[in-house]
Amino acid sequence: MGDRDEEEELQMALRMSLHGSPPAQPEPKRSKPPSPAGESPEAEARRKQRELMAAAAEKRLRAVAPPVAVAPPAAVAPPAAVVVPPPSQPTAVVAEQTSSPEDVKVESESTVVPMEDVKEAEVELEVDVGEEEKGEELHPELAEKLWLMVFGSGVSKAVLAQWSNQGIRFSSDPETAMGLVQHEGGPCGVLATVQAYVLKYLLFFSDNLGNPEVSDPSFVLGQRRFYQSSFAARDDFSSLTEDGKTRALVHAMVEILFLCGTGKRAVVAFIGGVIREQKVDAALEGLSVESAIDFQKVLRISTFTSRKDAFTMLLANIPLFQSRLGAMLFLISSLLSRGLDCIQADRDDPSQPLVTAPFGHASQEIVNLLLCGEAVPNVFDGKMDLGGGMSLKGIPNDVEVGFLTLLESLNLCKVGQYLKCPKWPIWVVGSESHYTVLFALNPNVQEENELEERESKIRRAFDAQDQSGGGGFIAVEGFQQVLRDTDITFPSDKLDDLCNAGVIVWSEFWQALLQLDKRAGGMKDPTGLMGKKQFTIYHFNGIAKSVLNGSGNTGGSTPIQRPRICKLNVSVPPRWTQDEYLADVVSSSASGSKNDSVLSLAPPVQTACQHAPLVDCIRTRWPRAACSWSGDVPSIV
Repeated sequence: MGDRDEEEELQMALRMSLHGSPPAQPEPKRSKPPSPAGESPEAEARRKQRELMAAAAEKRLRAVAPPVAVAPPAAVAPPAAVVVPPPSQPTAVVAEQTSSPEDVKVESESTVVPMEDVKEAEVELEVDVGEEEKGEELHPELAEKLWLMVFGSGVSKAVLAQWSNQGIRFSSDPETAMGLVQHEGGPCGVLATVQAYVLKYLLFFSDNLGNPEVSDPSFVLGQRRFYQSSFAARDDFSSLTEDGKTRALVHAMVEILFLCGTGKRAVVAFIGGVIREQKVDAALEGLSVESAIDFQKVLRISTFTSRKDAFTMLLANIPLFQSRLGAMLFLISSLLSRGLDCIQADRDDPSQPLVTAPFGHASQEIVNLLLCGEAVPNVFDGKMDLGGGMSLKGIPNDVEVGFLTLLESLNLCKVGQYLKCPKWPIWVVGSESHYTVLFALNPNVQEENELEERESKIRRAFDAQDQSGGGGFIAVEGFQQVLRDTDITFPSDKLDDLCNAGVIVWSEFWQALLQLDKRAGGMKDPTGLMGKKQFTIYHFNGIAKSVLNGSGNTGGSTPIQRPRICKLNVSVPPRWTQDEYLADVVSSSASGSKNDSVLSLAPPVQTACQHAPLVDCIRTRWPRAACSWSGDVPSIV
């Protein structure tokens, strides 16, 4: 009983030391108790550990306390997950048990977790690093089931090598500083999807990276409304700080894990005994994971129901996810957060491994799990009923970041609107063998063009008066109603021409609208752009490519590995400028018409368009888009 009381006192001392202020009523200086006679070796080890913890706490209190002040100012409460738990309990569980009501109150008043506090806490609590990190072991049967689900029974050493040597690390190149570097071919599906979420936070939440609960859906909703009010993020990627990038990465991981856990939980998988940065490389040296047994021996898991606790734990342990096992550990965390039974229920064919043979690529099920929280195999919206009680599973609801694929341009699949029109202008791009990322700095690139919206409204009004069963013509009386419903005002002579035949055909009505100024309810754009949308978009490929760094003349050139980023200028004509209408306009102008309003209907002169497979992907989202860029051709392989 005495040991338990003393441990609780020490836990309180440690928490108060991390607060930066001593207790309101400091206790008398703790003296070193004498060694009890006949003390067992285990008891002696625990006693010495408690003494070291107490010394660390008192040292920190003396360091932060003012020399004379009686009541030092209050500071931000420490994250609960940093508190060192007793050896017999998992970190996540102890974090909840050791938090008093006062602690909860302080934490709710300030949600910022300074990076300095986390790092200092790691140093102060170094004394509590035991033989292995706290966490729950996987049951051997669960480890076997997980291994077979991911790799199958006949996985090659080459595939295991790909997944055992890929960390989640940022590029050191200033131009691509916001990007995660990929060295191995297999885990690109995991890295590209994490990259998409990282960009979401770097571009649109840069001022909120200190808030550990910024990934909460209620916060995200308000932020999206703000950024969709014609605001664009900056493209100065070289100015990003290491602290900001790390926090964006952790936020991305937390969001994905809670998405997989249906917003209720996140399971974090890590290697037992590895938590401190200076121990990661040494601890993983010689570690081989080639079977479920190897897996089960070293893997530990912690379950969190609090986004803040999960954020703090991941932030303190990010070196492990940056290590060579980072991509594999995050995939396992995502699968366990969803639950293995739920994963198998999501899939159309659960007999196949999630990592596909023979090249070890991440399957579409893995990518979809990280995008929508379910390991469904298809990219269309909802379910496809095949009859006889059979169906195929697609994306169940809207997503934060989306997905485009070259396979759709080849008519091999159909991406639904959920993935094509995500909440943020960021897309994972799939090719036959690789995943990359496409993103824009302004969410408004997804908004429908003003004239396109007007065309939809006019067409609906016209169809409502069409009594021909879809023949595309209406009576004069119905036409007058359309003009009233859509606030269209034609000159009297043009109106007489349209009504002269007693019926109004949609094609003739539409051509008249193209020549009528939009201020009179028509479709003619006085800017001359005809409703064309123009914007800039970026493509990032995380595969490290060798480039020369230095002067070739001096012989000092050295190859460096860096990802690739490409800036594309995109021009999208409105969907209603059908070729036949433009052809009619051109032919009428060639016949000698001097009417400037007719001539202005032709599209403005465009710069030369360039083509690459990426452009085909972009056109699945923006049909007939014209793209151009400078430098190397953007690569999706």
